[in-house]
Amino acid sequence: MKKHVLIFCLSVLVSSCFVQEYNVGSGSNKGVEETGKNHYIIFGLAPLSTVQPADLAKGATDYKVRHEHTFVDGLLRVITFGLYTPTTTTVTR
Repeated sequence: MKKHVLIFCLSVLVSSCFVQEYNVGSGSNKGVEETGKNHYIIFGLAPLSTVQPADLAKGATDYKVRHEHTFVDGLLRVITFGLYTPTTTTVTR
């Protein structure tokens, strides 16, 4: 039974279900990526600093935005017991 609980917990921790994607304008055209980090505390309830997708787009009017918890982001969240919860924002223009 303990083995099943461990496998379930690991599958939840490393899953990629923490992804949000959306297009601005007609989406990405050239495939140039810019990445930034968002820093939150207390399980993501209080933002310390966040990246603005428009700043990462550098004046482009058509781009794709992807917000996600990468493996490293999740690892930092587990190590700090949720006190520090980073996310990654990637803009593809």
